[in-house]
Amino acid sequence: MKMYIHITLKSDATFGRGEGVAGLVDEEVEHDPKTGLPYLRGRTLKGLLVEQCANILYALEKQNSKALARLQQAASFLFGRPGSTLDDARMHVGPALLPEELCQAVEAHIKRGELTPAEVLESLTAIRRQTAVAEETGAPEEGSLRSIRVVLRETTFIASLDFDKEPDEDAKALLASCVLCLRRAGNGRNRGRGRLKARLLDENKNDITEACLQHFRQLVRGEGL
Repeated sequence: MKMYIHITLKSDATFGRGEGVAGLVDEEVEHDPKTGLPYLRGRTLKGLLVEQCANILYALEKQNSKALARLQQAASFLFGRPGSTLDDARMHVGPALLPEELCQAVEAHIKRGELTPAEVLESLTAIRRQTAVAEETGAPEEGSLRSIRVVLRETTFIASLDFDKEPDEDAKALLASCVLCLRRAGNGRNRGRGRLKARLLDENKNDITEACLQHFRQLVRGEGL
């Protein structure tokens, strides 16, 4: 079974690869060198979802929620058992890529020699510059100027979720909650970059976020337990 996460950037974002390009940028975005198309790694996206899941379960534990045990089982199904060295998760998170139609069009143009990967990357990104400011004087610190490439706001990405076994309603409810709580990604999340809106889609790419959240609300309210 397959589901999807649809992501729309609400501010510029840097899905960084931890390095820069000499003479160009100090922080480069993750992108396919063959096409220039930026993306977010599946492992990174899964880590963000796991973080949101932990926050949700912690909040339920603090409230002594009767739904906690069922949602902990759902979390194990989705992400595996905490602390386990085995990848026992039934959900596998793929990279968040630009829409398939755009990717195919870009690849075709590159094959025909009408575009280069560098031109593609430049059309979807911009380079921002920032400096560190001294707390005492409020003046820019010498030598602190950094250049950062960002993916432009309103860019959309889609990540595929592949399941070894069909998730039950509890797992879908928890997953939708994690997706909805996903508000930021990438480097500079605490400095205004990487704001996003995420939605959960079914195998036909229909938005099922609200439908799944309704089941989550019923669980939390104790209905049907």
